[in-house]
Order: sequence, then C-alpha cells, then structure tokens
Amino acid sequence: MTTQDPITYKKIEEAIAYIQRSFRQQPSLEMIAEEVHLSPFHFQRLFSEWAGISPKKFLQYLSIEHAKQMLNQPQTTLSEAAYETGLSGTGRLYDLFVNIEGMTPGEYKNGGENLTINYSYAHTPFGNIMVASTPKGVCYMAFDDEANNAFDTLQLAFPKATYRSILDQHQQNALLIFKEDWQQLPQIKLHLKGTDFQLKVWEALLKIPKGKLTTYGNIAQQIEKPSAARAVGSAIGDNPVAFLIPCHRVIQSNGILGQYHWGSPRKAAIIGWEAAKIGR
Repeated sequence: MTTQDPITYKKIEEAIAYIQRSFRQQPSLEMIAEEVHLSPFHFQRLFSEWAGISPKKFLQYLSIEHAKQMLNQPQTTLSEAAYETGLSGTGRLYDLFVNIEGMTPGEYKNGGENLTINYSYAHTPFGNIMVASTPKGVCYMAFDDEANNAFDTLQLAFPKATYRSILDQHQQNALLIFKEDWQQLPQIKLHLKGTDFQLKVWEALLKIPKGKLTTYGNIAQQIEKPSAARAVGSAIGDNPVAFLIPCHRVIQSNGILGQYHWGSPRKAAIIGWEAAKIGR
C-alpha cells in the first residue's frame, strides 16, 4: 500500500479545520498557507499532491450546494458504481464485496474472554489508523493520532480478550482499501459485535458508492425503517470500522456534512478526497 508522510495529512487537516472555521470570510490561499505555517507555493503543491486537485477546487466539493446536488442525483446504477470504483466493468464488482459476520454471544461474552485479537498500526492518506482482527475478520478500525487511544477504545469493547501485536492477512486486505487501484482488492471479511439493527445499518452503508453521499433518512428507508432516522444516526455513530464501512458518506439532508466519530475535519477531508478522485 502506498502511504504518505503523516505530517502531510496533519497539515491538510489543519487547513481544512481552519477553512471550516473561517469559510464566511472566504480565506485566500495566502491566508490558509499562513495558518499552517507554509509558503503559499509549498502549501499549494503539498495540497495538490495529496488531493490531486487545487485547494480551491477541493473546497467546491465541500460546499453545501455541491452536497445538495449529490443528494439529488438518482440512485447510482451498477455500471456507474463499477466505473467509480476504478473497474472496467460490472463483472468484477461482484467479486469486490465486504462480508460482514456478526459475532455470536459466545464470542464476546464475559468481555470477549474467548476472543484472540491481533492489531497493528498503519499510515493512510488521512492520518494514522489502527486495525484489529479476530481469526474470522476485521473487528475494529479507527483513525487516531495517538496509537494508545485507539487501543484503549478497543479494549473497552473487549476487556478480557487476548491481544497480540501482529499484522495478519485480514488486516492487510482491509488496508488495501486505501489504494486508488482496486483491481487487486481481495474479499474483505469483517467480524463485528453489534445488534441486528446495527448490522443492517452498517451493511447499508457499504452500498453507498465511492464519491457519493446520502442522508440518515435515506439509510432508514433502505433498511425499511423509515421512522428510525435517529436510531440510524446512533448506529452510524457506533460504527467500529472507519472508512471501510463508509459512515463518512452520510450527511444531513440540508447538505451540511455534520459530525464524525474521528473528527469533522477528517470527514471533510475524506469526502473531498473521494470526490476529487471521481472527478478526475
């Protein structure tokens, strides 16, 4: 997997956070660069290398008007979904799916004492990430600049599990999702602790194509619980697998991006980055 210097993303995140705070003033390139302590030339080059487009164009993807346009688009067809994931046709799309298996009560009873969990850390275009897995699949994936914080959160879910600092095949397969070329992406297996309702919501999130957006209400409709938008929001907030289960693609119906478990600047970064890849 191609990785980027985590310092690069840190500068991008700082810039996006500043823009979110100051969007009414429409800060110039020079103002944004000064905020992150870089020259305008260096910042423009750094941002363009990371996103593939200029900061100005990137900001257009994060505007409320653009988000509303995305939400008003008709349901993406299978062919469009195949194209947007970088595939040559729909045939390969069926091979590229994420399999979610819910944990049995016996697997997580007594604080997960029957579970052995491997974990490792990696760099991504959106900062450091921790990924953890059982023998059946990935059970946790979280962005965190402080490695110990992510591990502490994992331990809260499974306090009596046996932990090993090992990069296994399940984790390697999951980390391939950050590659721009998905031609070689293998099947990714997830082994998740969740209620039946949560699992349905997380499976629905997997159907949102890369570069597209949807709302909490639309997800509620998709799982045939139209009056459960609030409960859907809670389930999305409890998503244990960052990026791979794309809860970042769910926004408010008015076009506002909203909150994100791993930070609103990171959510904006991911949405803009994906839109830029599709736009190219």
